[in-house]
Amino acid sequence: MYTKLVSSVLFPLHEQLKRHSSVALRRELESSQWFNTDKLAAIQLYKLNQFMLSIGQHVPYYRGLFADLGVVPGQFKSVTEIAQLPLLDKATIRNAGPLLQADNAGPLSLFNTGGSSGQPLQFMVGKQRKSHDIAAKWRATRWWDVDIGDKELVVWGSPIELKAQDRMKQFRDTLFRSQLLPAFAMSEQHLKGYIDDIRRFSPTMLFGYPSSLSLIARYAKLHNITLSDLGIKVAFVTSERLFENQKTLISEVFACPVANGYGGRDAGFIAHQCPHGGMHISAEDIIVEIIDKLGNPLPAGEVGEVVVTHLATAEFPFVRYRTGDLACLATDPCPCGRHLPLLESIEGRTTDFIIAADGTTMHALSLIYVLRELSNVAEFKIIQESQFHTRLLLVMQSDVDNASIDFIRRNFHQRLGDIQLDIEFVTQIPREKSGKFKYVESKVGVTWDYA
Repeated sequence: MYTKLVSSVLFPLHEQLKRHSSVALRRELESSQWFNTDKLAAIQLYKLNQFMLSIGQHVPYYRGLFADLGVVPGQFKSVTEIAQLPLLDKATIRNAGPLLQADNAGPLSLFNTGGSSGQPLQFMVGKQRKSHDIAAKWRATRWWDVDIGDKELVVWGSPIELKAQDRMKQFRDTLFRSQLLPAFAMSEQHLKGYIDDIRRFSPTMLFGYPSSLSLIARYAKLHNITLSDLGIKVAFVTSERLFENQKTLISEVFACPVANGYGGRDAGFIAHQCPHGGMHISAEDIIVEIIDKLGNPLPAGEVGEVVVTHLATAEFPFVRYRTGDLACLATDPCPCGRHLPLLESIEGRTTDFIIAADGTTMHALSLIYVLRELSNVAEFKIIQESQFHTRLLLVMQSDVDNASIDFIRRNFHQRLGDIQLDIEFVTQIPREKSGKFKYVESKVGVTWDYA
């Protein structure tokens, strides 16, 4: 009854006072998700042309760009024609500055990315973009039979959220039954208190970084603390790559399914997993392209960089924005019956690469999977100081044994060649400033450069 009150009355009132249109948008999205692919494509094309007309008229950067390229906005016959526009990256956004802001923009908020893969990006977000992101996330939440107003335990670390913990937000979170645990303080001495808070709060759903939720789950399992009796329906994870062992551990300890989400502050709410396993793209608002190293669009089934056009960002446009992530479009539909396109093989950042001694570039997963095979490794971080020097930080669950260390050294040298490998045993590995956990840090400057 209380959840119904919040989702049907209190939260819609909250959104109305903030001049957000998220309630109406969520209803539209819950209808359009069942449209056939042709109808969804028609909606996407119409929105794209309206978006292009708006930014071509009101955004100085794109007004000039369209004139230089001879592009007539609003005349696309297919969504694929967007490929004639240049890619947008963080450097371009920084250089363009106020030229990317529409001259008819309403109130805008300054946002920052976490900067975990480089210099943070500052950009502006309007109420339309906020409303669309809220609606898309809300729709995905309801796929799992939970709603705004159900008890939500959030393990998060973004400075934006934490700075906002003023009295008004605390009141709102209490009203909507959402409790925040900071992901910054995930040390051994804090984990028992976190688990006590979870048991006391008894949430219906969890939301957080997979590394943080799996760390709590691992602590509970190690100390024989039961969390499977809380009645948690789902654990939503986002902002980091979800590894299979993390998913298994979280699901086992909390006795609930794990739903993966994909997006970012800059790119928006891109895709979310449904109970049937499909990573559905929020296609009514977002166009996703997968491109190769030369910037050419790739067909479904081929892995490349994720490029996003957010159709609700006319006040500060994100057009063909390079996310720096690798994934591919799915070739088969989801059995759930929704016709939203699907993402597969979300493989993390294009910067998650390392260089072997012979100059070979390889994905860091080749080393991560070595460490995942060892059950006595609780946490790790790989730091490539140079092409010939790598440090490995290890938090062990049990005593160090020579067999495990020999296994690590043998496999690392097989992949990296003749390098100096320093293994350091630590009690804790600090999170990034954003609260995320970074498994790999390369100081060699590996990038996925485009010609």
